[in-house]
Amino acid sequence: MQVERLQKLIQASKGELTVDLVVKNARVVNVFTSEIERIDIAIYNHLIVGVGNYPNTKEVFDAQGMYLVPGLIDAHTHIESSLLSPAEYAKVVVPHGTAAVITDPHETANVKGITAIDYLLESTQHLPIKVYFTTPTCVPATSFETAGARFTSHEVREIIKKERVVALGEVMNYPGVLSGDSEALAIILAAGIRRIDGHAPGVSGNLLNAYLMADIQADHESTTLEEAREKLRKGMYVMIREGSSERNLEALLPLVTAKTIHRCMLVSDDKDCVDLYYHGHLDSTIRKAVSLGLDPLMAIRMVTLNPAEFFRLKRHGAIAPGYYADFLLIDDLKSFTIQAVYSKGRLAAKDGQPLFEPKMIENDAMFHSMNVDEISEERFRLKTTLQEFPAIELVPGNIVTKKQWIPIQSVDGYVQADVTRDLLLLASVERHRQTGNIGVGLVKGFGLQRGALASSVAHDSHNILVVGTNPRDMYAAVRHLEALQGGLVVVNDGQVLADLPLPIGGLLSTLPALEVIQKKKILDDTAHELGVTVEHPFMQLSFLALPVIPEIRVTDRGIFDVNAMEFINLRQ
Repeated sequence: MQVERLQKLIQASKGELTVDLVVKNARVVNVFTSEIERIDIAIYNHLIVGVGNYPNTKEVFDAQGMYLVPGLIDAHTHIESSLLSPAEYAKVVVPHGTAAVITDPHETANVKGITAIDYLLESTQHLPIKVYFTTPTCVPATSFETAGARFTSHEVREIIKKERVVALGEVMNYPGVLSGDSEALAIILAAGIRRIDGHAPGVSGNLLNAYLMADIQADHESTTLEEAREKLRKGMYVMIREGSSERNLEALLPLVTAKTIHRCMLVSDDKDCVDLYYHGHLDSTIRKAVSLGLDPLMAIRMVTLNPAEFFRLKRHGAIAPGYYADFLLIDDLKSFTIQAVYSKGRLAAKDGQPLFEPKMIENDAMFHSMNVDEISEERFRLKTTLQEFPAIELVPGNIVTKKQWIPIQSVDGYVQADVTRDLLLLASVERHRQTGNIGVGLVKGFGLQRGALASSVAHDSHNILVVGTNPRDMYAAVRHLEALQGGLVVVNDGQVLADLPLPIGGLLSTLPALEVIQKKKILDDTAHELGVTVEHPFMQLSFLALPVIPEIRVTDRGIFDVNAMEFINLRQ
């Protein structure tokens, strides 16, 4: 901060200069002391310069007794999961009170490498939301799938120097850490004094002790209270996740008490555009937490002061002198209905509508990411000599899966989908390097009765994932995604019923948010009409290739047992 600017801020704070705005008659939520203060706040040059009496002002806003809450901060998310360009993402989440996000861009990075990081940095530069980044550690997440890029410790050291990069991203390769892999550890050491985000689903006991020796400080993957409590006791910050398909809030909320609140946060991780638009972002999580019995002031602290302090974000997370004038106005702490949102002291959204129109940044290098080798319908047939097959069983409300050995029947040596047992074909098609790799398996829990669903969004390497009742529709769905240059599609009897193009890396749309939301809703509704019972089918599908989440996945190289960290031999 330049000396002259600081001098003026000090003068304004003392009341010697005319401030830009005074908000009067507000009930201010003080996240430092967990109390409500009846106090005016003064804003000058985008900052809160004082709380108290400031008669010299250009503008006065009478809050008429509404609560004034610090802008909300999502401590762990992936913008790509919204399917929206950064500009359109801002238009959706800012009206829900989101002032800042810490996003791990390993989704686009797995497709386009450092080009993707630079694209996201440029695209989020001039938005009424602060977008901070973590440096991806998992490009690729493991060596058990094919990605479009690869980051070594060299790339990590370069990225972490970039502006608005505040930490090392989630360390998904926990097997590499536990085995002492030299490159995995070199990536961690590249963080220097920065925070290191974790990713350790189900890791406990001495293995968790070993994981923490790498100075990994937070985790968002706990699904049981026992797991979260162990991590908290061993010094980790616990991020309680409530996303579209992974919902852990109800199970983990008893962890949050007056004694533990300072080490707990609420995060979204992955929320799609439909969920964000209709149900909300962190505001919806606050509402749910409060409905489950959490004190509203504690819930607010978990999405304001706590993430700001954890990531060392100066001027974020509170209503106090020297902090950004990012705040929202609500009538009631329990219903948490947002009336207005201010960003740097300027009205950014009112009554659920954005009051800004950001420009979408285009980058030709982010397009043309569908490099699929020549394939045939035959490749989606599943051949095995096994009498039982290891199916991937979905776990409702979670992205963990169960491995279930299921008796199978074959026709001419090929395993058939069986909708009477909710047993479907599932395939991962490599799309980055034209290797021709296709892994085929079985999944249980979707409910699909006819047709196929396909997506080029498939965490984290983002090959094509397709689930279906027959190889013909699966093949047609993949071919259509190639033509779209990435996206989501529903097919039945060889005909496309609904689709959503995602040409930016095969992950993000170029369309306005409302068009994306409409198309995504039609996709979900169409999938449900074909029998799908999963609430967010494409979000659930997108995680079935992630070989760092127990217990079993499919990658472009085959069926992978995460617990054993090896591929399953299907030709025994």
